Formats: sequence, structure tokens, C-alpha cells
Amino acid sequence: MYEQFASYYDAFTTNVNYESRADYFDALIERFGSGKGILLDLACGTGTLSFAMEARGYDVIAADISAEMLDAAIEKKIESGSSIMFLHQDMTALDLFGTVSATICALDSINHLDSIQKVEQAFEKVSLFTEPGGVFIFDVNTLYKHIHVLGDKAFILESDDCFLAWQNELCADNSVKIFLDFFTPQGDLYSRESEFITEYYYSDDQLKSAVQKAGFTLCGIFDDLSMSAPGETSERKVFVCKK
Repeated sequence: MYEQFASYYDAFTTNVNYESRADYFDALIERFGSGKGILLDLACGTGTLSFAMEARGYDVIAADISAEMLDAAIEKKIESGSSIMFLHQDMTALDLFGTVSATICALDSINHLDSIQKVEQAFEKVSLFTEPGGVFIFDVNTLYKHIHVLGDKAFILESDDCFLAWQNELCADNSVKIFLDFFTPQGDLYSRESEFITEYYYSDDQLKSAVQKAGFTLCGIFDDLSMSAPGETSERKVFVCKK
């Protein structure tokens, strides 16, 4: 997963305001958690959010299953002089050296897990390494987003040095298959690299049950970047849980 996309991820996610998202997570941790401490950025990708949380005073550990995404993150770490510890780990087999006071898992990373059993495994691992009073904050795509925003849609995106053809297929179980083709110029020709990703839908009831099984208390479900409840057309829900 994210083997080819890693090289282009930052170029095609410039619409994500990581500073606002870091401020939002910081506010949730302040409201529901025990303050700044050791923070785990689970499924950290290329590390942009990890660095933003570090800048807000957290001691950050960051983990991702994609070695290619971590390579990009570590390049940023070297350039910035950051002290973040990056770990190459599957969230369903998380293994830390100690506990953390907060975990964030952002930008629908949970939707990449292909069964509710794997979601439960990931939550149990996070719980195992969360200190009492610590918080676990994650977001997921809504059913509205899968059907009406992603759905059977196609998108064409361009960066300075790449052309991306993005095609989606909505499945009967409301998961979305995502086909990505990257075209980069090579003289008069283009080279093509392809990536296949699936995002799975999980209902509130499934996620609430997984949270409870892992030993967390659900503090609230919020609309993305908001302290208000999600609406019918919300595209992302944020779950705040406490150990």
C-alpha cells in the first residue's frame, strides 16, 4: 500500500491544511486528555502532521506500514532536525517501547483496514500502549462520502512533474476501490506507475463496539475539524476515546 503513491503523496495532498488539523487535535487533547506528553501519530504517512504536532510541544512517535511513506518522512526529519521517532509498523501489530498519553490516527487511515476484526486489533494495540487517562482520536470516512463524493467517480490531477488519473469503483458493501495511474515525463514519452487502494466503510455501531472492546470510553463523535456533531452530508467523522 502506498508504494508508488508515496513519491507523489505530498504533491497531490496540498488541499490538506495540516496546521489547522494539528490545532484541532491539540484542542481535542487539551479538552479530553491529560495535556501534552508523548503522542503517537498512527499511520503517519510522510510525517507532515507528525511534525506539526511536534511543533505544538508533543514528544512524537510516528508509525506507518508503508516503508516508502516513511522514507519520505525521514528525509523531512533529516532536513528539519526533528527528534521524532519513526517506526515501520502495521497498526494491527503495534509494538511500542512504553505508553503514550495520546494517539491520533488521521485522514481516514482506519478505512484502509479490510475487516472489522483488524479494526478491533488495531484499537486493542492502541489501548495496550495508552496510559490511564490517555486519549485515542481517529477519523473515518462517512457513508455519504463513500457514496456521493468518492463513489463511481474519476478525477484528473496534475502537479509540476506528474499527471494522475484517479478512478473509483463503489462496491456493494460500500467500500471504494481506488485505481491510481501516475504519468511522469521521460523525454518525449511518459512513464506509468499504478497503485490500487481500497477504503472500507465502517458504521458508527461497529466502531463504537470496537472502541468499547478495546477498553476505551467514547467521549464524543464530531464533524471534521469541528466540536459539533456530524451532519447528513459530513464527509468525515472524528471519534474521541479515553482510556
